[in-house]
Amino acid sequence: MNAQQVITIGQQALYITVLLSAPLLITALVVGLAVSILQAATQINEMTLSFLPKLLTMFLVLIAAGPWMLTLIVDYLQRVLTGIGTVLT
Repeated sequence: MNAQQVITIGQQALYITVLLSAPLLITALVVGLAVSILQAATQINEMTLSFLPKLLTMFLVLIAAGPWMLTLIVDYLQRVLTGIGTVLT
C-alpha cells in the first residue's frame, strides 16, 4: 500500500462524510434560521422553542434521505472492502 492509495481512501471517506451530513446540517440551519426570525419578530425568547421544530424536520429529512444515505455508505464500504485484496498483494 503506497501513500497515494491511503490519501485516496481518506479523501473518499471525507467526501462521503460531507455528503452524508449535508442534508441534516442544511435542514437544521434553515429551520433554526426560520425559528430565530420568528422569535425575533414576536419577541419570544424561549430557548427550547427551536429544538422541537429542528428535531421534527431532521427526523423527516432522515426518513426521506435515509435510503440514499444508506446506499451511499454501503457502496463506499463495498469499494473499500473489495479493494483490500488489491492493496495487500
